[in-house]
Amino acid sequence: MNPDAYREMAQSEERHWWFTGRRSVLQALISRLKLPRDAAILELGCGTGGNLTMLAGFGRVSALESDATARAIAIEKTAGRFDIRAGRCPHEIPFERQSFDLVCLFDVLEHIEEDVATLQAVAGLLAPGGRAVITVPAHRWLWSAHDEFLHHKRRYSSAELRRKIGAAGLRIAKLSYFNTLLFPFAAMVRVKDRLLHRQRASGTGIPAPPVNRVFHAVFSAERFLVGRLRLPFGISLVAVLGSA
Repeated sequence: MNPDAYREMAQSEERHWWFTGRRSVLQALISRLKLPRDAAILELGCGTGGNLTMLAGFGRVSALESDATARAIAIEKTAGRFDIRAGRCPHEIPFERQSFDLVCLFDVLEHIEEDVATLQAVAGLLAPGGRAVITVPAHRWLWSAHDEFLHHKRRYSSAELRRKIGAAGLRIAKLSYFNTLLFPFAAMVRVKDRLLHRQRASGTGIPAPPVNRVFHAVFSAERFLVGRLRLPFGISLVAVLGSA
């Protein structure tokens, strides 16, 4: 990912409605997985570390991050409390002799050329009864300058993600779109940016505080839905996986 994107992420992920709303939804989803006490947790592609403290509420957290800038920010931000290692999916994961009750890839898979091989690597990291939680951006027609800026390889349909999960030998426990309530607004903005040939996507900065609070409240309200209902559309997809 573009180093500037990591710096922007580090500045915004504690306050921007998209990051805070997604954390709220994922925290609620993970809380329903009935992980063992003091679960072993691994986040692949932790970026600048914005999810690590949330994950620490469920167990002992380790992480992998390929980008040196992002990794340094994550270590500094979390005061060295977590085992954050250099590495790269799918072939340079320095935890191959360990197993985990929960493996997370939050908007990571779309950055990786070998996505099926990465999912296969995830399968090999799961302890018996372990779970993986992954999120990815949805709908190819939503491709925009923001995807280019973030060096995405693809956006996924539900059918494509389901097929690749199966090819990796993983079992789907839950698969749903999410960020559904704000979908009409986001879709309109993405389409407008594409029609206007904008080089930088609209809405990436933190909006005015009242707007940011409203968007956070709307997005985070999906914590009551995701994992309980299969939402039919959304800006993103989330899957809970287990060994086949």
